[in-house]
Amino acid sequence: MVAPTEGYNLRLYVAGQTPKSVAAIANLQKICETHLPGRYNITIIDLMKDPALAQRDQIVAIPTLIRHLPEPLKRIIGDLSNAEKVLVGLDIAPT
Repeated sequence: MVAPTEGYNLRLYVAGQTPKSVAAIANLQKICETHLPGRYNITIIDLMKDPALAQRDQIVAIPTLIRHLPEPLKRIIGDLSNAEKVLVGLDIAPT
């Protein structure tokens, strides 16, 4: 992982340890390790523990992935199982 000001700064909003949440976390980590090795920072936010955080990034569905850096901000909703869709959504060139 790298400092949030370098590479990709990603925030994943989940709701507890549901199958979709667990899958989204695993899928995101796999995608980042494959396509962004050493160039990403992931923050997992569990809205079951702190639901007020959903308002900060206007979360309406979970799991939701938000790319804060590099700008512009990007959002992807779902379990991130389609790696190609995630790469396109985050503007990451496949390696």
